[in-house]
Amino acid sequence: MKIIRTSTVPGSLNNFCRGLLGDLQREEGYEVVAVSSPGDALDEVAEREGVKTYAVPMRRNISPLNDLKSLYHLIKVFKKERPDMVHSITPKAGLLSMMAAWVCRVPVRIHTFTGLVFPTSTGLKKRILMLTDRITCACATHIIPEGEGVKADLSRYKITNKPLKVLGYGNIRGIDLKRFDPEIEEIKSPADALRKNDIFTFIFIGRLVGDKGVNELVAAFKKLNIEYPKSRLILVGRKEQNLDPLTSETLAEIETNNSIEAVGEKNDVRPWLLASDAFVLSSYREGFPNVVIEAGAMGLPSIVTDINGSREIIVHGVNGDIVPSKDSEALYSAMKSFIESPGKLEKYRSEARPLIEKRFEIGFVQGCLKDFYNKVQKK
Repeated sequence: MKIIRTSTVPGSLNNFCRGLLGDLQREEGYEVVAVSSPGDALDEVAEREGVKTYAVPMRRNISPLNDLKSLYHLIKVFKKERPDMVHSITPKAGLLSMMAAWVCRVPVRIHTFTGLVFPTSTGLKKRILMLTDRITCACATHIIPEGEGVKADLSRYKITNKPLKVLGYGNIRGIDLKRFDPEIEEIKSPADALRKNDIFTFIFIGRLVGDKGVNELVAAFKKLNIEYPKSRLILVGRKEQNLDPLTSETLAEIETNNSIEAVGEKNDVRPWLLASDAFVLSSYREGFPNVVIEAGAMGLPSIVTDINGSREIIVHGVNGDIVPSKDSEALYSAMKSFIESPGKLEKYRSEARPLIEKRFEIGFVQGCLKDFYNKVQKK
């Protein structure tokens, strides 16, 4: 059975399907083809996974003329390869791949929704996004929401009336617990160099943009830091000045507050997590944030906003706290409680990794997908 996996940009296949494509081909007996926009990450997928690849340029933004060209090239690839199944991730690849697979009469057409943009959009943009998601679902034979929150939104907004099933506990990638392990010796020395033992450290990992709630997080920490000078906030991620930039007030606070460290992007976040006391994700929306899973695997308790994905990883009062989004006061109160309640923090810490081990270990997550493939193939 031949499977074509598609994504808009190759980094998505490279990250979310790491190890999976090769396993499907070598161990499960499938023939696997990967299709995405050209780039070094697509070459890496081909070399590491040992699968055939096609480079088809696809734009992430709305671009009718370019989208038609991409659709044409996808149809050519599908007609040439004659797959039994096409499985897409990411919005644009989902729309174009499901349409192309429908045109080519591919028997099994699967799209995984890793997150939805339209619930936080407005006006014409929201209507267009909802329409494209409805077209994707109409052309697909099977739809997989990455989590229960995404599943609920697809039903609530009447995007589709087809059956929706979350695989396992959600999440499409899973986590390598051997890599994300606080006991690994190679990351202890770098973490020791980053740690400040007498200072309570919060860490955020993600793009430094408004949509990630960084304005509210910085405002909350500014208030907390006045009350507790022995606290610090580490911001790991790149600033984006052209897309949803931070406010000038937030940027000024990051620049002038010595207790805030904006350290940029890091290829390896494990030492930074190990050097911290608690993780914070203040985002307005997510699909299923892997960084919260990574923080938990490293034994960190978390404060997250009450959004899709995050509320499915963090169990309030067990391995962290859940607060309303866009609410700096709620963030401040939760962060303050972490500092003031060492007993609560230790309880959260003791539950952090075991919960991740149970629900999101990579073998379990990939096994759920393999079982799904086998089930739909037999039909």
